[in-house]
Amino acid sequence: MANGQVKKAHMYLEKCAKMNNRMEFMSAIKPENLSNVVTVENKDKKYTFLDLVRTPNIRKLAICTGIVWFTVAFIYYGISLNITGFGLNIYLTQFIYAAIEMPSKIAVYYSLDLIGRRPTQAATLLLTGVCIAINLFVPANLWVFRSIVAILGKATSESSFTIAFLYTAELYPTVVRQNGLGYTSFLARLGVSIAPLIALLEDVWKLLPEVIFCTLAIISGLVACLLPETKNVRLPETIEDIEQTTYVWQSIELEKRDATLKPLTSGGDESGG
Repeated sequence: MANGQVKKAHMYLEKCAKMNNRMEFMSAIKPENLSNVVTVENKDKKYTFLDLVRTPNIRKLAICTGIVWFTVAFIYYGISLNITGFGLNIYLTQFIYAAIEMPSKIAVYYSLDLIGRRPTQAATLLLTGVCIAINLFVPANLWVFRSIVAILGKATSESSFTIAFLYTAELYPTVVRQNGLGYTSFLARLGVSIAPLIALLEDVWKLLPEVIFCTLAIISGLVACLLPETKNVRLPETIEDIEQTTYVWQSIELEKRDATLKPLTSGGDESGG
């Protein structure tokens, strides 16, 4: 729709309605109505990665999501690779690390709608940092307690990784969503590449790797607090939507936005941008 492909948009909406047993709604949604939902001046424009940094608010969004994605992947693999420091058999440790991911994903499934995207993303990163910080001060002989804390840290790290995929897709506007996801995925892979190298810093100071992981997790959790909430919010379609300061840096409830729009069936000159 943002690129003027109204008929294709109608086709996909029809498929979604059929899949969700909501075909009765399609009688009120016609291609001519959809053409009034969003108006884009340059609908044939090709967007590139440079559009992520051209304007202030999308640039802030790119910086914040980049930091979050780098740290999420960096910490996730940093914890996953640390399987020898808790006194357990390495195979048992790896099994527990893998098994904890299922309840983590289930918890995310419910918390995203109950709490919201931003609080959940920030909380999981901060809790990961707290778990790592606790093990900095727990003696090695308390290996049972250290293992429990490490497993909890792995669970919250997995949760933050799961949230990042959905949250980022909702943050970027339609016209640059693939560019935004590609950019954040690149930074995530960069974090994955660096994570194993951090373990080598044990030769400098044994606790240095954990200090780095802990610090980055807390910083990234605070950065996530700067992102806008997307729960029950009309998602952006164009970069112009993002550049509306009230849209990006404040939570705008869907009801407030919808109150300013005419119904799709009215045939008026509506604009969802």
